[in-house]
Amino acid sequence: MTMTKTNQLLLHSLVAKHSTLAIDLDIAEKIGFDGIEASAAKLAAFLQAGFSEAELATLLRGVNVPGMGFLIDIERQGEAKKQLMQEAEKLFRLASVAGAKGVQVLTGPVNVEAVLRHEAGRPANLYSGLLNRTLKEQIALTARNLSEIADLARSYGLLVYLEALSWTPLNTIEKQLMIIESAARDNVRMVIDFWHCFTSGDTPDDIARLDKDIIYGVHVCDSLAFSGGVPNEVVLRDVPTGAGVIDLKLWADAVKATGYDGWWSCELFCRKQQQQNSYEVARGLHALMSKLVLG
Repeated sequence: MTMTKTNQLLLHSLVAKHSTLAIDLDIAEKIGFDGIEASAAKLAAFLQAGFSEAELATLLRGVNVPGMGFLIDIERQGEAKKQLMQEAEKLFRLASVAGAKGVQVLTGPVNVEAVLRHEAGRPANLYSGLLNRTLKEQIALTARNLSEIADLARSYGLLVYLEALSWTPLNTIEKQLMIIESAARDNVRMVIDFWHCFTSGDTPDDIARLDKDIIYGVHVCDSLAFSGGVPNEVVLRDVPTGAGVIDLKLWADAVKATGYDGWWSCELFCRKQQQQNSYEVARGLHALMSKLVLG
């Protein structure tokens, strides 16, 4: 799997959600992907089954792994922040064993229910992040954490790429750029996820204006119709890519307009497709991405 070519097409581990890492690698090789965006959960499951870190490294030798997901709720404060940094350390160690180049980090709260309860003025009884803080505080505290996470990542030779979940407060491209600027670390980038952008109210024009060097990767994905309010990922992303309401060509062209020529990954949340023959689903996604990105 080549590491040097431009516009690499990656297999996202969610395409074969219920398969092992070994199957992900086989699909990627057989279908002709340029690499994988790996799942930390699948890598950890390989080790938990009794394989060694050396065996994991061997399995992934020669495989192009630009990215791996993911560290959640990066704005955690107080005691929860200690837990965050422990999780980061574990993830970065795993990424470095796997030969990954970057690790995805996510704004929170990852649990959409906490946001829905907050919006409705009901007590959450769930981790609710910085929902009660001002935007200024949310950005400052998240950025401070992100700079510490980035410093830790650097000690493992990694970069981190930010994805702001669209139901969380810091969901737009503009807010993500503010966090990244405030964190002031040169090993921090962002991933452009079509669904999160679309449901945050960002447009292809917003993407086309980005500096290409801030983009680390692209998630090519789709959505069902969204009428506003708090977006529910489980419902809205349960659609085959290309069968939803997002104009994929328009969004892909907007990314390309920046001059970006890095990796593109086919993240998938369609439950029916996750139960189908993953090789066939992956083949369809590879063809779709080839047309959008290389066509």
